[in-house]
Amino acid sequence: MNGTVLITTHSLETAGVLRQRLQDAAYDVALVTVVEDLDSVEDPVLLILTGGLHTPAARVLSAHAHGELQIPVFGVFEDTGEWRRISRELALADAFVAPIDPDSVLLLARRLIERKRLQKLTGIVGETDLMREALERVVQIAPVDSTVLITGESGTGKELVARGIHGLSPRRHKPFIAVNVAALSETLLESEIFGHEKGAFTGAIDSRKGLFELAQAGTIFLDEIGEMPLQTQTKLLRVLEQREFLRVGGEKPIRVDVRIITATNQDLRRLVAVGEFRRDLYYRLNVLHIELPPLRDRREDIPLLVEAFIEEVGARHDRPFVGISPEAMSILQSHDWPGNVRELRNLVESMVVLAPGGEIKPDDIPDEVRFPRSSRALLPAPLPAPPQPGATLQQGVLRPELEFIFRTLVEMRVDMDELRKEFETYREQLRGPAEILGPVRIRPGGAELHVAPAPLLGDAADRARVVERWEQSERRVGDLEEGRGEPASWSSTGIEPSEESTAQHLDVGTEGVVVFRPGMTMDDLEREAISAALERVSGNRRKAAEMLGIGERTLYRKIKKFELEGRG
Repeated sequence: MNGTVLITTHSLETAGVLRQRLQDAAYDVALVTVVEDLDSVEDPVLLILTGGLHTPAARVLSAHAHGELQIPVFGVFEDTGEWRRISRELALADAFVAPIDPDSVLLLARRLIERKRLQKLTGIVGETDLMREALERVVQIAPVDSTVLITGESGTGKELVARGIHGLSPRRHKPFIAVNVAALSETLLESEIFGHEKGAFTGAIDSRKGLFELAQAGTIFLDEIGEMPLQTQTKLLRVLEQREFLRVGGEKPIRVDVRIITATNQDLRRLVAVGEFRRDLYYRLNVLHIELPPLRDRREDIPLLVEAFIEEVGARHDRPFVGISPEAMSILQSHDWPGNVRELRNLVESMVVLAPGGEIKPDDIPDEVRFPRSSRALLPAPLPAPPQPGATLQQGVLRPELEFIFRTLVEMRVDMDELRKEFETYREQLRGPAEILGPVRIRPGGAELHVAPAPLLGDAADRARVVERWEQSERRVGDLEEGRGEPASWSSTGIEPSEESTAQHLDVGTEGVVVFRPGMTMDDLEREAISAALERVSGNRRKAAEMLGIGERTLYRKIKKFELEGRG
């Protein structure tokens, strides 16, 4: 079973529809009243309030679900009156307006339940949008067998995510084996992951299975994959393509059924560009990709992380901990945390162990966290030691400073090539001066994006200025391609068209077409695109999400952001 979903009986009709749909999806469902004891329910995973959200009883029930049962709460509103304010007050995970779509409720409920289960399974803490999206991606890709590449800075929790993928997959009852590629030498690494035969090398007194064989039917996690030697990369590629390998010194291929998850804090594309990582292996590993955000990009999660670490460390060391003052917590939230979650956890552990039994104040926080700028002094560049008398230079090895310069030049070349491609694509979209102020039309659900011809706005002097700007920009583009000058700016046409003249030329009423007007922001375009998609599919949010090429959870969030409820 998938756990028990609690549904209140405020609206018997809504409760009946939801109960049937959730039971069809293998969830246990319990109908409860506002005065019922929820603690007796076995394995509760979600509470759905079908009405009465403005009453004190709903507040008590929601607070009990959050505080005691630690489960999310959905709310069904009878109208769109003050649902935003009430949702915030009740801390609802999501809100719906009657009449509801049972499939939409089931979709969001399943994703939320699986995300909570993933967090409980792995200990991952985070409620910001970046972490929710990352965890929802884990829930989506866990059931399949495709290879996964996890990227992110050191200390962001890549191994926890890998364990979560395994824990939610059909392979969860089989072995999960993690290996740090950077911690093993080239010879030892190959022997560890592929095994060796007796007599394959000095000291191989017996045959030994490798980690791939030990992980049969399970999952193998290769951390720091960017440090893998090229020779071992070739053998790993064979495992991915043929599902077989040879032990070191072996002659008989060994078949294996293992899901491979890799992780790195490096940019593998740059390693491919400098020839340190195989291009074909990179594409085979990067079938599914999860990017974990650094802690500085999700500072709202820091209080939750601190609370979780205090509880964990306090229980392990049997040390009671009073807490942290708001001023001290503010310092923790303002720190950049170059070591990410791992650094925060180590600091919390030191505070729990060394706390004198009182509340942590700002003075109790280390200086490198309180005054981070003072510790960011420039480090002197080390100079190579002078050669000893009679010593000879090692052939074929670049000095460290020359290697650094070479790598920097290669990375700049990669960046310039990508910039040139983007610039060429941009030039293709701008085909002449008569189209500069024409509306850009985007059709939801397709790849079509073009600049529709439209008469230039303004008087003759305005049109002359536009043509002159176009010619100047064309000349500057030529300079840019040859490495001279700065990129041309298309925004300074010098024309401020009136609202009436703009509306005259924009065909605003065209169905299913998003029209770009000068001065619109990306949020404006997003709002228009989502509104057009919803109208096209008569409000079906699942179809609208497929048409826009985004996840349904992302679409629901943006509908709330742009206040588009009821569109379609």
